[in-house]
Amino acid sequence: MHFHGLEVRKPIPSYHIYKGDLFEMVDQAADFVMSKLARAVIPRDGKVASDVEYELPWKAVREAIVNAVTHRDYASNGSVQVMLFADRLEIWNPGELPPALSVAKLHHPHPSLPRNPLIADPMFLTRYAEKADSGILDMLQQCQDAGLREPEFRQDGGFFVQTLWRPKSVAASQGNAQVGTKSGPSRDQVKILRKCLEISGISDLMALVSRSNRTKFRDQVVKPLLEEGLIEMTIPSKPTSRLQKYRLTAKGRAKLDTDAKG
Repeated sequence: MHFHGLEVRKPIPSYHIYKGDLFEMVDQAADFVMSKLARAVIPRDGKVASDVEYELPWKAVREAIVNAVTHRDYASNGSVQVMLFADRLEIWNPGELPPALSVAKLHHPHPSLPRNPLIADPMFLTRYAEKADSGILDMLQQCQDAGLREPEFRQDGGFFVQTLWRPKSVAASQGNAQVGTKSGPSRDQVKILRKCLEISGISDLMALVSRSNRTKFRDQVVKPLLEEGLIEMTIPSKPTSRLQKYRLTAKGRAKLDTDAKG
């Protein structure tokens, strides 16, 4: 499930139920999450292909989902639930930690105590999981390397819950039902501001942040910047002109200078 806000609330913008073997369900759930996350395309010097960097590390997302399907209580009628909110990713699975483990111990090296060894073994053999149960430690490290808040774990009403925190800029923008607000431009919008140091067309701006839907891009990214007075149109009398381009305003330049100093 994907929610634009910070809590479970109907209508649910995007909701899927996946079936199949465990590997298919892990892959489909991970792909669903990654498709909803912001991403940056990073050119590599001297290379034709570019790197793609997501706001949450792909390996950490898949590790959390693998943990849920591998260690869930299959005697329960509950399901693994993957929920993406504006500020976090939550993954719930039925079951509790083994008595020998606690939430605090997960943050340190700990023994491998699989609830379902017949599932854990094929997950290990196909490199979906680590035999030494170092997956959670890897997840913690991957999020730390990405500059994110440390993942959290808890028991909640017979479910084990893993929480991966999204960047604050994304949480602020999506939590206010639009990308980029007075709380500060989103990461994509900062790139747009820098690009608009030179006069740029909308196609150039969309390509910069890997967007394909022109209408959504205008409404979610460009419009808030125009309303804040950070960029301006070169042909303001004809907003929808095919020759329309955008440039940075004095306020936008000051914003970039302030951010750079901060």
